[in-house]
Amino acid sequence: MDKKKLGLAHRATALSRATSEAEGKIHIYTGDGKGKTTASLGLAIRAIGGGLKVGIIYFDKGGDYYCERDVLDKLKPDIEYLAFGLPRMTDGRFRFDNLPEDIEQAKEAIKQAEIWMKEDFDLLILDEINTTVKTELLKEEDILNLIKQKPENLELILTGRYCPEKIMTLADLITEMKPIKHYADQGLDARRGIEY
Repeated sequence: MDKKKLGLAHRATALSRATSEAEGKIHIYTGDGKGKTTASLGLAIRAIGGGLKVGIIYFDKGGDYYCERDVLDKLKPDIEYLAFGLPRMTDGRFRFDNLPEDIEQAKEAIKQAEIWMKEDFDLLILDEINTTVKTELLKEEDILNLIKQKPENLELILTGRYCPEKIMTLADLITEMKPIKHYADQGLDARRGIEY
């Protein structure tokens, strides 16, 4: 059996097993600690290993400096991703103000999430979507309306700080990353391959 057919057979087996076990759940990775995106990427790798198709939509994470995307490119077609937002980092430091283009990009990301929810993804990661309400890129209702469109079999992961309470009430799993100690508090800039 060729590699493509083997992959499809593996995916069909994984899907029937997943369907029989439970419907797709809603995960939230939030909190002030490091590791929310990293946790979602770990789940993406596990899902691919289980024969599932993964989609990732990056909210407010434009730019080509995120190292994981070099690896994600190699995992296509099992994983697809799109990044929205203007670049926010220069020389290891982040820009926190919103430009009109940032808001337009967040709206485009929501539209893309609606499209992908209707496609054949088994797991969809909406990276940094939780933060968009606090940073005034999206409204809470935008995210709530998106969640209402989730197909029964889709595993949906929402990451980012400041997750609104109403969104958390819809989740099946919430993990809060809590900082105990962080070297950034001593003035260390974000490092390539570790923070981005």
